[in-house]
Amino acid sequence: MKFLNDLLTKLYPPVKPIEPGIFSYRPEATGTFPYPMHLRIESEQDALLILNASTVLHLNQTAAEYLYHYIQGLTREEIIRRMGQRYRMSKEVIMTDFDDLFDRLTLLMETPDLDPVSFLDFERDTPHSSDLSAPYRIDLALTYRYGDDSSGDKHLNQRVKQDLTREQWIQVLDRAWQAGIPHVVFTGGEPTLCDFLPDLIAHAEANGQVTGLLTNGIRLADAAFARNLLEQGLDHIMIVLDPADERCWQAIHFVMPEDVYVTIHLTISRKDTTHYQQILERLIALDVQSLSLSAVSADLQETLAAVNEFAVYKGVTMVWDVPVPYSTMNPVTLEAEAEGQALDVNNLASLYVEPDGDVLDTQGATHVFGNLLKDDWETIWNNVTHPTS
Repeated sequence: MKFLNDLLTKLYPPVKPIEPGIFSYRPEATGTFPYPMHLRIESEQDALLILNASTVLHLNQTAAEYLYHYIQGLTREEIIRRMGQRYRMSKEVIMTDFDDLFDRLTLLMETPDLDPVSFLDFERDTPHSSDLSAPYRIDLALTYRYGDDSSGDKHLNQRVKQDLTREQWIQVLDRAWQAGIPHVVFTGGEPTLCDFLPDLIAHAEANGQVTGLLTNGIRLADAAFARNLLEQGLDHIMIVLDPADERCWQAIHFVMPEDVYVTIHLTISRKDTTHYQQILERLIALDVQSLSLSAVSADLQETLAAVNEFAVYKGVTMVWDVPVPYSTMNPVTLEAEAEGQALDVNNLASLYVEPDGDVLDTQGATHVFGNLLKDDWETIWNNVTHPTS
């Protein structure tokens, strides 16, 4: 049997896997697949596909290779020919597999509420896996200031004595990209108070990273400022809405028609559901289709659930993972607790970087895993995945 196996190995040597790395695809006007992709190949057994910075899927080796060659610019015919020779399979089989893969990815992108696990035969990756080489997303708190008067959270300002410079943040972006992190969200404090925010967005986009912004929206009411951010390539925005501040509404009015994905975050702080239903009606009139909710206290759980139900009834998509609520008072967590389930908030899907470069697992945490300017990535990631007691 060993002789036969050795002979077969010589005649049909094992297919050499693609080298690990991260590869990005930005659709062109003439492209056949109109959605951005980031392919992260971890190993022969594990590759991740990030679609539109919203869906992370496991891929088998052949699916990863299809996408790898597509990202490298090969045509459909060239990919089919190369894969047929590589795996000694018929052109018809390769063609069917290739077309089926892209059909399912297109369906996933065009059907936002479709579960890719149940309907597309993909396996959604678990964000708690310690086998990952890096998280999928990194949230960069550019400053802890909330206003031009340098006001902010006193506790946070005591922890962080100095904000990184433009050049230092660019180093952070580059190190994140080199580590294989495809998705960056700029947060704070209020990140729009950072004078070089447009430069950071442009640099991340040049790297190939997907960029998002978490903001109170006030500065986006300035159309010239908002347009400057969008022109740098900003991919998505989450506006933390203060319903009493008309500048927030002006910002939403401006950004909704633009080519950027917008989510509104609404914090429930009173029990009057009619009040929040009126807010939702106004948001829907502005064509808002994506919403995130949280509550300030546990006694508002019923109100939170009612507002959530009303939003779903109105056809609004509910979002819970990019990158708030940091509060555990959101419908997903509360529903899980009601069913006796415990959600692990310390997952490996994302990390949080403070204004001085310190790495935490999430905003508000106190344990520091390292500093992205001072420590190498392998040390930081090992501290994250193998924390000491």
